[in-house]
Amino acid sequence: MEFSKPLVKGKLIKRYKRFFADIIINKDIVTAHCPNTGSMHGLLDEGNEVYLLPSNDPKRKLKYGLEIIKTRKNLVGVNTHIANKITHHALKNNLIKELKDSDLIKPEVFFNKETRFDFLIEKNKQKSFLEVKNVTLFRDKKTAEFPDAVTERGSKHLLTLIDALKKGFKAYLLFLVQIQNMEEFKIAKDIDVNYYNNYLLAKKAGVNFLAYRCNISSKKIYIDKKLKIIDV
Repeated sequence: MEFSKPLVKGKLIKRYKRFFADIIINKDIVTAHCPNTGSMHGLLDEGNEVYLLPSNDPKRKLKYGLEIIKTRKNLVGVNTHIANKITHHALKNNLIKELKDSDLIKPEVFFNKETRFDFLIEKNKQKSFLEVKNVTLFRDKKTAEFPDAVTERGSKHLLTLIDALKKGFKAYLLFLVQIQNMEEFKIAKDIDVNYYNNYLLAKKAGVNFLAYRCNISSKKIYIDKKLKIIDV
């Protein structure tokens, strides 16, 4: 997935009210939209290098959107809204080997009245649901983790994927690691033990869990490597 415009480099001052971040660009202070309502644990140190996507849309109050933060020598993609775009690009270009050569790729499909999964995929008349989780947490040099805060919605998705299996669908959950240099992935059990327990239930039931790392630059972000998932 390529960015629509070149990103603008700056320095983080602070993020506040979830949706706003103050940034220094060439000694000027601008307020950027923060397209990530999560905790962004470990990413928000003052002075971190950031990359913003500029907008010329006169209807937008904020002229920049926060896309990438550099922390501990790694670029991290923080825009949760583009996770599905990155995944869609990967599916169309066969970058996820478990889901290669699909006959149908349909974004945002309702499974029931309450739950919509990110993708419905069909191959050889077998239908599969795919849910995508954006990963931005890392607490050591090589291991990405999810979640970065308690997520009741995430647990609900796991349980609903189990229901999908019972109705004849295949079920996948992709941990999309938007962090450079990661080599493995694990569930952050200490942050949300309920999510970890539901992950184990879903795995036992037959949900397929995948973790793929992104290649990240100021020009584009795309999936480039499968990561080992560690159960702890």
